[in-house]
Amino acid sequence: MAAHVLRLRAALLIGSLRGERRGRTLGALAVVAILTVVVCSAVLSLGDAPAPVARTVIVLGNAALLLGFLVGPILVGSVDQLDPRRFAVFGVDEKQMPWILALAAFVSVPSLALVAVHVCVAAVAIRLGAPWPIAVLMSILSVLSTILAARIGMAVNALLLPERRSRELTALFALAVVVIAFPVAVFLASLKWDGQVPAAVAALTATVGLTPLAAPSWFLFAVIADTGDAWISGVIAVATAVLLWAIWTWLVARLLTTTERPVASRERTGLGWFGLLPSNAFGAIASRSLVYWLRDRRYIMNLIVVPIAGVLTVLPLLVAGVPLEIAALVPVPVMALFFGWLPHNDVAYDSTALWTHVASGVRGLSDRLGRLVPVMLVAVPVLAIAVPLTLLWIDDWRLLLPLTGLAASLLLSALGLSSIMSVVAPYAVSRPGDSPFQQPQRPTSRGAYGPAAVFLGGIVLSIPTAWLFALTMIEGSQFAPATFWAGLATGVGVIVLGVAVGGRIFEREGERLMEFVETA
Repeated sequence: MAAHVLRLRAALLIGSLRGERRGRTLGALAVVAILTVVVCSAVLSLGDAPAPVARTVIVLGNAALLLGFLVGPILVGSVDQLDPRRFAVFGVDEKQMPWILALAAFVSVPSLALVAVHVCVAAVAIRLGAPWPIAVLMSILSVLSTILAARIGMAVNALLLPERRSRELTALFALAVVVIAFPVAVFLASLKWDGQVPAAVAALTATVGLTPLAAPSWFLFAVIADTGDAWISGVIAVATAVLLWAIWTWLVARLLTTTERPVASRERTGLGWFGLLPSNAFGAIASRSLVYWLRDRRYIMNLIVVPIAGVLTVLPLLVAGVPLEIAALVPVPVMALFFGWLPHNDVAYDSTALWTHVASGVRGLSDRLGRLVPVMLVAVPVLAIAVPLTLLWIDDWRLLLPLTGLAASLLLSALGLSSIMSVVAPYAVSRPGDSPFQQPQRPTSRGAYGPAAVFLGGIVLSIPTAWLFALTMIEGSQFAPATFWAGLATGVGVIVLGVAVGGRIFEREGERLMEFVETA
Protein backbone atom coordinates (compact mmCIF):
# COMPACT_ATOMS: atom_id res chain seq x y z
CA MET A 1 0.00 0.00 0.00
CA ALA A 2 2.82 2.38 0.92
CA ALA A 3 4.57 1.68 -2.41
CA HIS A 4 1.42 2.62 -4.35
CA VAL A 5 1.10 5.84 -2.39
CA LEU A 6 4.73 6.76 -3.08
CA ARG A 7 4.32 6.06 -6.81
CA LEU A 8 1.16 8.17 -6.88
CA ARG A 9 2.92 11.05 -5.15
CA ALA A 10 5.86 10.78 -7.56
CA ALA A 11 3.50 10.81 -10.55
CA LEU A 12 1.69 13.87 -9.21
CA LEU A 13 5.01 15.63 -8.59
CA ILE A 14 6.28 14.89 -12.11
CA GLY A 15 2.98 16.02 -13.59
CA SER A 16 3.08 19.28 -11.65
CA LEU A 17 6.67 19.96 -12.76
CA ARG A 18 5.77 19.30 -16.39
CA GLY A 19 2.74 21.55 -16.09
CA GLU A 20 4.84 24.30 -14.56
CA ARG A 21 7.43 23.98 -17.35
CA ARG A 22 4.68 24.01 -19.98
CA GLY A 23 3.17 27.11 -18.37
CA ARG A 24 6.51 28.94 -18.44
CA THR A 25 6.96 28.03 -22.12
CA LEU A 26 3.51 29.28 -23.06
CA GLY A 27 4.12 32.46 -21.09
CA ALA A 28 7.40 33.09 -22.90
CA LEU A 29 5.70 32.49 -26.26
CA ALA A 30 2.97 34.95 -25.37
CA VAL A 31 5.52 37.61 -24.38
CA VAL A 32 7.48 37.15 -27.63
CA ALA A 33 4.28 37.31 -29.69
CA ILE A 34 3.14 40.52 -27.98
CA LEU A 35 6.56 42.17 -28.38
CA THR A 36 6.68 41.15 -32.05
CA VAL A 37 3.26 42.68 -32.73
CA VAL A 38 4.25 45.90 -30.93
CA VAL A 39 7.57 46.21 -32.80
CA CYS A 40 6.00 45.43 -36.18
CA SER A 41 3.26 48.01 -35.57
CA ALA A 42 5.88 50.60 -34.65
CA VAL A 43 7.96 49.82 -37.75
CA LEU A 44 4.95 50.01 -40.07
CA SER A 45 4.02 53.38 -38.59
CA LEU A 46 7.34 54.74 -39.91
CA GLY A 47 5.90 54.56 -43.43
CA ASP A 48 4.22 57.93 -42.82
CA ALA A 49 7.25 59.47 -41.09
CA PRO A 50 9.94 61.56 -42.81
CA ALA A 51 12.67 59.50 -44.43
CA PRO A 52 15.45 60.70 -42.04
CA VAL A 53 13.39 59.66 -39.00
CA ALA A 54 12.56 56.26 -40.48
CA ARG A 55 16.19 55.74 -41.47
CA THR A 56 17.45 56.57 -37.97
CA VAL A 57 15.01 54.30 -36.17
CA ILE A 58 15.45 51.36 -38.56
CA VAL A 59 19.24 51.57 -38.78
CA LEU A 60 19.78 51.84 -35.03
CA GLY A 61 17.13 49.17 -34.40
CA ASN A 62 18.79 46.81 -36.87
CA ALA A 63 22.14 47.34 -35.16
CA ALA A 64 20.57 46.64 -31.76
CA LEU A 65 18.93 43.46 -33.09
CA LEU A 66 22.14 42.02 -34.52
CA LEU A 67 24.12 42.93 -31.41
CA GLY A 68 21.42 41.44 -29.18
CA PHE A 69 21.30 38.17 -31.12
CA LEU A 70 25.10 37.96 -30.91
CA VAL A 71 25.58 38.86 -27.25
CA GLY A 72 22.26 37.59 -25.88
CA PRO A 73 23.21 33.87 -25.77
CA ILE A 74 26.46 34.76 -24.01
CA LEU A 75 24.70 36.89 -21.39
CA VAL A 76 21.79 34.54 -20.77
CA GLY A 77 23.76 31.29 -20.96
CA SER A 78 20.89 29.31 -22.45
CA VAL A 79 21.48 25.74 -23.60
CA ASP A 80 21.83 25.48 -27.38
CA GLN A 81 19.48 22.84 -28.77
CA LEU A 82 21.37 23.00 -32.09
CA ASP A 83 24.82 22.51 -30.63
CA PRO A 84 26.84 20.76 -33.38
CA ARG A 85 28.22 18.28 -30.84
CA ARG A 86 24.72 16.91 -30.30
CA PHE A 87 24.68 15.65 -33.91
CA ALA A 88 28.22 14.30 -34.11
CA VAL A 89 27.05 10.79 -33.17
CA PHE A 90 24.77 10.62 -36.23
CA GLY A 91 27.64 10.66 -38.70
CA VAL A 92 26.56 13.85 -40.47
CA ASP A 93 29.08 15.18 -42.98
CA GLU A 94 31.13 17.92 -41.36
CA LYS A 95 30.93 20.09 -44.50
CA GLN A 96 27.13 19.92 -44.57
CA MET A 97 26.63 20.56 -40.87
CA PRO A 98 27.01 24.41 -40.96
CA TRP A 99 24.30 25.09 -43.53
CA ILE A 100 22.00 22.39 -42.11
CA LEU A 101 22.16 23.92 -38.62
CA ALA A 102 21.86 27.46 -40.00
CA LEU A 103 18.74 26.44 -41.93
CA ALA A 104 17.30 24.72 -38.87
CA ALA A 105 17.89 27.89 -36.83
CA PHE A 106 15.17 29.62 -38.85
CA VAL A 107 12.61 27.26 -37.32
CA SER A 108 12.38 28.94 -33.92
CA VAL A 109 10.22 31.56 -32.27
CA PRO A 110 12.93 34.30 -32.12
CA SER A 111 13.85 33.68 -35.76
CA LEU A 112 10.24 33.88 -36.91
CA ALA A 113 9.82 37.11 -34.94
CA LEU A 114 12.98 38.44 -36.61
CA VAL A 115 11.64 37.57 -40.05
CA ALA A 116 8.36 39.32 -39.29
CA VAL A 117 10.17 42.51 -38.23
CA HIS A 118 12.33 42.55 -41.37
CA VAL A 119 9.28 41.99 -43.58
CA CYS A 120 7.83 45.15 -42.06
CA VAL A 121 11.13 46.96 -42.64
CA ALA A 122 11.08 45.94 -46.31
CA ALA A 123 7.49 47.14 -46.63
CA VAL A 124 8.40 50.54 -45.15
CA ALA A 125 11.44 50.88 -47.41
CA ILE A 126 9.35 50.09 -50.50
CA ARG A 127 6.75 52.62 -49.41
CA LEU A 128 9.42 55.28 -49.02
CA GLY A 129 10.76 54.67 -52.53
CA ALA A 130 13.21 51.75 -52.44
CA PRO A 131 13.01 49.26 -55.38
CA TRP A 132 11.30 46.12 -54.13
CA PRO A 133 14.03 43.68 -55.34
CA ILE A 134 16.67 45.59 -53.39
CA ALA A 135 14.44 45.84 -50.32
CA VAL A 136 13.74 42.11 -50.34
CA LEU A 137 17.39 41.22 -50.98
CA MET A 138 18.74 43.45 -48.20
CA SER A 139 16.12 42.17 -45.76
CA ILE A 140 17.08 38.57 -46.51
CA LEU A 141 20.75 39.46 -46.11
CA SER A 142 20.06 41.19 -42.79
CA VAL A 143 18.04 38.23 -41.46
CA LEU A 144 20.78 35.81 -42.52
CA SER A 145 23.49 37.89 -40.83
CA THR A 146 21.47 38.14 -37.62
CA ILE A 147 20.77 34.39 -37.51
CA LEU A 148 24.45 33.64 -38.11
CA ALA A 149 25.39 36.09 -35.35
CA ALA A 150 23.08 34.21 -32.98
CA ARG A 151 24.65 30.88 -34.01
CA ILE A 152 28.12 32.33 -33.39
CA GLY A 153 27.06 33.63 -29.97
CA MET A 154 25.74 30.18 -29.04
CA ALA A 155 28.95 28.51 -30.21
CA VAL A 156 31.15 30.94 -28.28
CA ASN A 157 29.02 30.37 -25.19
CA ALA A 158 29.44 26.58 -25.56
CA LEU A 159 33.20 26.84 -26.07
CA LEU A 160 34.28 29.43 -23.55
CA LEU A 161 31.72 29.70 -20.77
CA PRO A 162 30.53 27.13 -18.22
CA GLU A 163 27.49 25.09 -19.13
CA ARG A 164 25.70 25.98 -15.92
CA ARG A 165 25.83 29.73 -15.49
CA SER A 166 26.31 30.79 -11.88
CA ARG A 167 24.32 33.61 -10.35
CA GLU A 168 27.53 35.55 -9.80
CA LEU A 169 28.53 35.42 -13.48
CA THR A 170 25.02 36.41 -14.51
CA ALA A 171 25.18 39.32 -12.07
CA LEU A 172 28.46 40.52 -13.61
CA PHE A 173 26.95 40.38 -17.10
CA ALA A 174 23.90 42.27 -15.87
CA LEU A 175 26.11 44.97 -14.33
CA ALA A 176 28.00 45.32 -17.61
CA VAL A 177 24.73 45.78 -19.49
CA VAL A 178 23.57 48.41 -16.98
CA VAL A 179 26.84 50.34 -17.18
CA ILE A 180 26.74 50.44 -20.99
CA ALA A 181 23.06 50.44 -21.93
CA PHE A 182 21.54 52.68 -19.26
CA PRO A 183 23.51 55.88 -20.08
CA VAL A 184 22.87 55.37 -23.81
CA ALA A 185 19.14 54.87 -23.26
CA VAL A 186 18.87 57.94 -21.02
CA PHE A 187 20.77 60.05 -23.56
CA LEU A 188 18.56 59.00 -26.47
CA ALA A 189 15.42 59.51 -24.39
CA SER A 190 16.52 63.03 -23.45
CA LEU A 191 16.79 64.26 -27.03
CA LYS A 192 14.09 66.50 -28.44
CA TRP A 193 13.07 65.14 -31.82
CA ASP A 194 10.15 67.43 -32.80
CA GLY A 195 9.68 65.46 -36.01
CA GLN A 196 13.35 65.78 -36.97
CA VAL A 197 16.50 63.85 -36.18
CA PRO A 198 18.91 65.58 -33.75
CA ALA A 199 22.38 66.22 -35.15
CA ALA A 200 24.06 63.90 -32.63
CA VAL A 201 21.75 61.01 -33.50
CA ALA A 202 22.14 61.64 -37.24
CA ALA A 203 25.93 61.45 -36.90
CA LEU A 204 25.65 58.29 -34.83
CA THR A 205 23.32 56.73 -37.39
CA ALA A 206 25.69 57.52 -40.24
CA THR A 207 28.55 55.93 -38.35
CA VAL A 208 26.64 52.80 -37.34
CA GLY A 209 25.19 52.44 -40.83
CA LEU A 210 28.63 51.94 -42.32
CA THR A 211 29.50 49.16 -39.88
CA PRO A 212 28.60 45.46 -40.10
CA LEU A 213 25.85 46.06 -37.53
CA ALA A 214 23.43 47.89 -39.84
CA ALA A 215 24.92 48.10 -43.34
CA PRO A 216 21.91 46.46 -45.11
CA SER A 217 19.43 48.95 -43.64
CA TRP A 218 21.69 51.91 -44.39
CA PHE A 219 22.04 50.68 -47.98
CA LEU A 220 18.26 50.72 -48.40
CA PHE A 221 17.95 54.36 -47.39
CA ALA A 222 21.08 55.35 -49.30
CA VAL A 223 19.36 53.99 -52.42
CA ILE A 224 16.21 55.95 -51.55
CA ALA A 225 18.24 59.16 -51.15
CA ASP A 226 20.21 58.31 -54.33
CA THR A 227 23.59 59.00 -52.70
CA GLY A 228 26.73 58.15 -54.60
CA ASP A 229 28.32 56.18 -51.75
CA ALA A 230 25.47 53.69 -51.39
CA TRP A 231 27.63 50.93 -52.84
CA ILE A 232 29.97 51.16 -49.82
CA SER A 233 27.30 50.02 -47.40
CA GLY A 234 26.20 47.31 -49.87
CA VAL A 235 29.72 45.90 -50.04
CA ILE A 236 29.98 46.01 -46.24
CA ALA A 237 26.66 44.15 -45.92
CA VAL A 238 27.72 41.36 -48.28
CA ALA A 239 31.19 41.12 -46.74
CA THR A 240 29.64 40.90 -43.25
CA ALA A 241 27.43 37.97 -44.24
CA VAL A 242 30.39 36.18 -45.85
CA LEU A 243 32.60 36.78 -42.81
CA LEU A 244 29.92 35.58 -40.40
CA TRP A 245 29.45 32.43 -42.48
CA ALA A 246 33.20 31.77 -42.42
CA ILE A 247 33.33 32.21 -38.64
CA TRP A 248 30.30 29.95 -38.17
CA THR A 249 31.82 27.25 -40.39
CA TRP A 250 35.08 27.38 -38.44
CA LEU A 251 33.28 27.18 -35.10
CA VAL A 252 31.26 24.15 -36.24
CA ALA A 253 34.45 22.40 -37.35
CA ARG A 254 36.10 23.18 -34.03
CA LEU A 255 33.14 21.94 -32.01
CA LEU A 256 32.97 18.71 -34.00
CA THR A 257 36.64 17.83 -34.30
CA THR A 258 38.42 19.35 -31.31
CA THR A 259 38.67 17.46 -28.06
CA GLU A 260 39.58 19.72 -25.21
CA ARG A 261 42.57 18.62 -23.20
CA PRO A 262 41.37 17.26 -19.84
CA VAL A 263 42.44 19.40 -16.93
CA ALA A 264 42.73 17.97 -13.44
CA SER A 265 40.85 20.35 -11.22
CA ARG A 266 38.59 20.30 -8.24
CA GLU A 267 34.85 20.43 -8.61
CA ARG A 268 33.72 24.02 -8.22
CA THR A 269 29.98 23.61 -8.19
CA GLY A 270 28.37 25.91 -5.67
CA LEU A 271 31.51 27.87 -4.74
CA GLY A 272 29.99 31.14 -5.89
CA TRP A 273 32.49 33.94 -6.21
CA PHE A 274 35.33 31.59 -5.29
CA GLY A 275 34.56 29.49 -8.35
CA LEU A 276 34.23 32.49 -10.65
CA LEU A 277 37.25 34.64 -9.83
CA PRO A 278 40.87 33.59 -10.52
CA SER A 279 42.42 30.81 -8.45
CA ASN A 280 45.12 32.95 -6.87
CA ALA A 281 45.58 35.19 -3.86
CA PHE A 282 43.86 38.15 -5.50
CA GLY A 283 40.85 36.04 -6.52
CA ALA A 284 40.53 34.47 -3.06
CA ILE A 285 40.65 37.82 -1.25
CA ALA A 286 38.29 39.45 -3.75
CA SER A 287 35.83 36.54 -3.35
CA ARG A 288 35.98 36.67 0.43
CA SER A 289 35.50 40.45 0.36
CA LEU A 290 32.49 40.10 -1.96
CA VAL A 291 30.92 37.56 0.37
CA TYR A 292 31.45 39.90 3.32
CA TRP A 293 30.19 43.03 1.54
CA LEU A 294 27.07 41.31 0.22
CA ARG A 295 26.11 39.45 3.42
CA ASP A 296 27.44 41.37 6.43
CA ARG A 297 24.94 44.02 7.46
CA ARG A 298 27.74 46.34 8.55
CA TYR A 299 28.95 46.57 4.95
CA ILE A 300 25.43 46.59 3.50
CA MET A 301 24.48 49.55 5.68
CA ASN A 302 27.46 51.52 4.38
CA LEU A 303 26.52 50.80 0.76
CA ILE A 304 22.91 51.84 1.32
CA VAL A 305 23.81 55.07 3.09
CA VAL A 306 26.06 56.40 0.29
CA PRO A 307 23.38 56.99 -2.42
CA ILE A 308 20.98 58.36 0.20
CA ALA A 309 23.60 60.77 1.51
CA GLY A 310 24.40 61.89 -2.02
CA VAL A 311 20.78 62.71 -2.81
CA LEU A 312 20.12 64.42 0.52
CA THR A 313 22.92 66.93 -0.12
CA VAL A 314 20.69 68.64 -2.67
CA LEU A 315 18.02 69.69 -0.16
CA PRO A 316 20.08 72.09 2.01
CA LEU A 317 21.61 73.62 -1.10
CA LEU A 318 18.19 74.34 -2.55
CA VAL A 319 17.04 75.81 0.77
CA ALA A 320 20.12 78.04 0.79
CA GLY A 321 19.17 79.41 -2.63
CA VAL A 322 21.63 77.51 -4.83
CA PRO A 323 20.23 77.13 -8.38
CA LEU A 324 18.93 73.69 -9.25
CA GLU A 325 21.35 73.37 -12.18
CA ILE A 326 24.29 73.60 -9.76
CA ALA A 327 22.79 71.75 -6.79
CA ALA A 328 21.89 68.75 -8.96
CA LEU A 329 25.56 68.30 -9.86
CA VAL A 330 26.60 67.74 -6.23
CA PRO A 331 25.30 64.18 -5.54
CA VAL A 332 27.51 62.42 -8.11
CA PRO A 333 30.84 63.75 -6.77
CA VAL A 334 29.65 63.19 -3.20
CA MET A 335 28.72 59.56 -3.91
CA ALA A 336 32.01 58.97 -5.75
CA LEU A 337 33.99 60.36 -2.81
CA PHE A 338 32.09 58.33 -0.22
CA PHE A 339 32.38 55.13 -2.26
CA GLY A 340 36.14 55.60 -2.35
CA TRP A 341 36.15 56.41 1.37
CA LEU A 342 34.27 53.24 2.41
CA PRO A 343 37.24 50.78 2.48
CA HIS A 344 39.47 53.11 4.54
CA ASN A 345 39.02 50.80 7.56
CA ASP A 346 38.43 47.50 5.79
CA VAL A 347 41.08 45.66 7.82
CA ALA A 348 39.19 46.32 11.05
CA TYR A 349 36.05 44.64 9.68
CA ASP A 350 38.02 41.42 9.13
CA SER A 351 38.23 40.82 12.86
CA THR A 352 40.16 37.60 13.56
CA ALA A 353 39.94 36.51 9.90
CA LEU A 354 42.94 38.71 9.11
CA TRP A 355 45.28 36.01 10.39
CA THR A 356 44.58 33.92 7.26
CA HIS A 357 46.11 36.67 5.12
CA VAL A 358 49.17 37.13 7.27
CA ALA A 359 49.76 33.44 8.05
CA SER A 360 49.52 32.39 4.38
CA GLY A 361 52.09 34.96 3.32
CA VAL A 362 49.76 36.82 0.96
CA ARG A 363 51.46 39.63 -0.93
CA GLY A 364 50.29 43.06 0.06
CA LEU A 365 49.45 43.97 -3.53
CA SER A 366 47.00 41.07 -3.80
CA ASP A 367 45.42 42.00 -0.48
CA ARG A 368 44.99 45.66 -1.42
CA LEU A 369 43.56 44.97 -4.87
CA GLY A 370 41.23 42.18 -3.73
CA ARG A 371 39.61 44.41 -1.11
CA LEU A 372 38.73 47.05 -3.71
CA VAL A 373 36.73 44.70 -5.96
CA PRO A 374 33.40 44.87 -4.03
CA VAL A 375 33.43 48.66 -3.90
CA MET A 376 34.18 48.93 -7.61
CA LEU A 377 31.41 46.47 -8.52
CA VAL A 378 28.90 48.62 -6.65
CA ALA A 379 30.27 52.11 -7.32
CA VAL A 380 30.67 51.86 -11.10
CA PRO A 381 27.05 50.82 -11.86
CA VAL A 382 25.62 53.32 -9.37
CA LEU A 383 27.65 56.17 -10.87
CA ALA A 384 26.86 54.99 -14.39
CA ILE A 385 23.19 55.43 -13.54
CA ALA A 386 23.57 58.63 -11.52
CA VAL A 387 25.59 60.57 -14.13
CA PRO A 388 23.11 60.34 -17.04
CA LEU A 389 20.15 60.90 -14.71
CA THR A 390 21.81 64.07 -13.42
CA LEU A 391 22.47 65.36 -16.92
CA LEU A 392 18.92 64.48 -17.93
CA TRP A 393 17.58 66.42 -14.94
CA ILE A 394 19.58 69.60 -15.72
CA ASP A 395 19.36 69.08 -19.51
CA ASP A 396 23.05 69.79 -20.13
CA TRP A 397 24.80 66.87 -21.84
CA ARG A 398 27.97 68.85 -22.54
CA LEU A 399 28.94 68.05 -18.93
CA LEU A 400 29.03 64.29 -19.58
CA LEU A 401 32.81 64.02 -19.91
CA PRO A 402 33.65 66.58 -17.18
CA LEU A 403 31.29 65.03 -14.62
CA THR A 404 32.61 61.55 -15.43
CA GLY A 405 36.20 62.76 -15.02
CA LEU A 406 35.46 64.43 -11.69
CA ALA A 407 33.70 61.32 -10.37
CA ALA A 408 36.59 59.11 -11.51
CA SER A 409 39.13 61.37 -9.83
CA LEU A 410 37.27 61.41 -6.50
CA LEU A 411 36.47 57.69 -6.51
CA LEU A 412 39.89 56.38 -7.52
CA SER A 413 41.84 58.89 -5.43
CA ALA A 414 39.86 58.01 -2.31
CA LEU A 415 40.30 54.30 -3.03
CA GLY A 416 44.06 54.77 -3.34
CA LEU A 417 44.24 56.66 -0.05
CA SER A 418 41.96 54.09 1.61
CA SER A 419 44.37 51.33 0.58
CA ILE A 420 47.05 53.11 2.62
CA MET A 421 45.02 54.26 5.60
CA SER A 422 43.34 50.90 6.20
CA VAL A 423 46.75 49.49 7.21
CA VAL A 424 48.29 52.65 8.67
CA ALA A 425 45.43 53.82 10.91
CA PRO A 426 42.74 51.18 11.47
CA TYR A 427 40.30 51.78 14.30
CA ALA A 428 37.83 49.63 16.18
CA VAL A 429 34.44 48.86 14.65
CA SER A 430 31.44 46.83 15.69
CA ARG A 431 32.01 43.08 15.84
CA PRO A 432 30.48 40.66 13.31
CA GLY A 433 26.83 40.15 14.19
CA ASP A 434 26.57 43.37 16.22
CA SER A 435 24.47 46.33 15.21
CA PRO A 436 26.16 48.41 12.49
CA PHE A 437 25.30 51.51 14.54
CA GLN A 438 27.18 50.25 17.59
CA GLN A 439 30.55 52.01 17.79
CA PRO A 440 33.08 50.63 20.32
CA GLN A 441 35.73 52.71 22.01
CA ARG A 442 38.97 53.22 20.13
CA PRO A 443 42.04 51.98 22.01
CA THR A 444 44.36 54.33 20.05
CA SER A 445 44.16 57.83 18.62
CA ARG A 446 44.99 56.70 15.08
CA GLY A 447 41.35 56.36 14.19
CA ALA A 448 40.89 60.11 14.56
CA TYR A 449 42.88 61.13 11.50
CA GLY A 450 42.45 58.10 9.19
CA PRO A 451 38.91 58.85 7.93
CA ALA A 452 39.61 62.58 7.68
CA ALA A 453 42.84 62.01 5.77
CA VAL A 454 41.10 59.89 3.14
CA PHE A 455 38.14 62.24 2.82
CA LEU A 456 40.11 65.48 2.65
CA GLY A 457 42.92 63.89 0.63
CA GLY A 458 40.52 62.78 -2.09
CA ILE A 459 39.14 66.32 -2.29
CA VAL A 460 42.57 67.98 -2.39
CA LEU A 461 43.89 65.66 -5.08
CA SER A 462 40.79 66.33 -7.20
CA ILE A 463 41.05 70.14 -7.01
CA PRO A 464 42.67 70.46 -10.49
CA THR A 465 39.87 68.37 -12.01
CA ALA A 466 37.23 70.37 -10.12
CA TRP A 467 38.79 73.60 -11.39
CA LEU A 468 38.63 72.37 -14.99
CA PHE A 469 35.04 71.28 -14.35
CA ALA A 470 34.17 74.81 -13.21
CA LEU A 471 35.84 76.24 -16.32
CA THR A 472 33.72 73.93 -18.46
CA MET A 473 30.56 75.23 -16.84
CA ILE A 474 31.61 78.89 -17.15
CA GLU A 475 33.64 79.10 -20.36
CA GLY A 476 32.23 76.30 -22.49
CA SER A 477 32.72 72.73 -23.59
CA GLN A 478 36.25 73.27 -24.92
CA PHE A 479 37.56 72.26 -21.49
CA ALA A 480 35.44 69.08 -21.35
CA PRO A 481 38.05 66.62 -22.77
CA ALA A 482 40.78 68.08 -20.56
CA THR A 483 38.58 67.67 -17.49
CA PHE A 484 37.85 64.04 -18.31
CA TRP A 485 41.46 63.05 -18.96
CA ALA A 486 42.80 65.04 -16.01
CA GLY A 487 40.34 63.32 -13.65
CA LEU A 488 41.07 59.89 -15.06
CA ALA A 489 44.84 60.40 -14.93
CA THR A 490 44.68 61.71 -11.37
CA GLY A 491 42.52 58.86 -10.16
CA VAL A 492 44.53 56.12 -11.86
CA GLY A 493 47.82 57.57 -10.66
CA VAL A 494 46.68 57.84 -7.04
CA ILE A 495 45.12 54.37 -6.90
CA VAL A 496 48.21 52.75 -8.42
CA LEU A 497 50.49 54.53 -5.95
CA GLY A 498 48.13 53.89 -3.05
CA VAL A 499 47.84 50.17 -3.74
CA ALA A 500 51.61 49.83 -4.07
CA VAL A 501 52.36 51.76 -0.86
CA GLY A 502 49.54 50.11 1.08
CA GLY A 503 50.68 46.68 -0.04
CA ARG A 504 54.21 47.37 1.10
CA ILE A 505 53.01 48.55 4.52
CA PHE A 506 50.75 45.50 4.84
CA GLU A 507 53.68 43.15 4.33
CA ARG A 508 55.80 44.95 6.92
CA GLU A 509 53.10 45.59 9.54
CA GLY A 510 51.36 42.20 9.54
CA GLU A 511 52.08 41.49 13.20
CA ARG A 512 50.82 44.90 14.31
CA LEU A 513 47.61 44.45 12.32
CA MET A 514 47.00 41.02 13.84
CA GLU A 515 47.52 42.46 17.30
CA PHE A 516 45.07 45.26 16.48
CA VAL A 517 42.24 43.01 15.28
CA GLU A 518 42.68 40.74 18.31
CA THR A 519 42.40 43.58 20.81
CA ALA A 520 40.12 46.17 19.12
